[in-house]
Amino acid sequence: MVVRLLQEAAFYRLPLRVALMRNVLQRMSGVSYAKRLQYNALIRPEYGFCMYNAAVLARALGYKEISAIEFGVAGGAGLVNMERHAKEIKKELGIDFQIFGFDMGSGLPKPEDYRDMPYMWDEGFFPMDRQRLDSRLEMAKLVIGDVRETTTGFHEQYSPAPIGCIFFDLDYYSSTVGAFKIFDTDPSQYLPRVYCYFDDVLSEGLRANNEYVGVLRAINEFNEGCGDQKIAKIPGLMVSRKIPAYWNEQIYVFHDFSHPKYCDFIGNPHRDLPVG
Repeated sequence: MVVRLLQEAAFYRLPLRVALMRNVLQRMSGVSYAKRLQYNALIRPEYGFCMYNAAVLARALGYKEISAIEFGVAGGAGLVNMERHAKEIKKELGIDFQIFGFDMGSGLPKPEDYRDMPYMWDEGFFPMDRQRLDSRLEMAKLVIGDVRETTTGFHEQYSPAPIGCIFFDLDYYSSTVGAFKIFDTDPSQYLPRVYCYFDDVLSEGLRANNEYVGVLRAINEFNEGCGDQKIAKIPGLMVSRKIPAYWNEQIYVFHDFSHPKYCDFIGNPHRDLPVG
């Protein structure tokens, strides 16, 4: 946590007092979850952002329970963290979570072609220690297998609560395309807007991400091929947050414009602002 704070402070030139404030807030049990989230004073605030906003949306639309999904579990630190976020969010908003983790179990499959960026990823990366992970999980359920197959029968097999947020960390173009099949179901199975985090859309020099390979290509092709369903970034998220962070650029939202509840009014904090 301290290393991440120093990295963000160096990159975004945040005042040292802000970094120290976040460190203090994270350790103060009396501070609300929402307040700590504003200052990124949480472990994996990107997960907290998606889960919290999904819960706020769910409550506004009259849902009592939603599902949170992670594609690409590996060692399971993300799932364990999701369970912690779920407990805190329920205390503040009263929304229950069902949590699911999709993974091959054996690590990454063999790359299919250049779109999977085989110069960066290889077969067997990120294997799961299933026995150890099972001992750490309290409520999350593992869905093991090829996502192109496990997503197809997921809703029938698990009868999950409507999906509110998804964390994509599958590395490959092909696997991400397969994961998008989770949306090939009746709109009652997900919220009209599903908060998404994509781990592999940012880049450094050698990875050289671009819109023609990897996850960015998968997103672009999804948008081109789906009429009323789109996956889009939240413009200006970084400047709207109290504390900017690199993960703001990794937040997207799945929109289903034809969802029966898409146009339902959910409230607007700007409605009562003075004019002029």
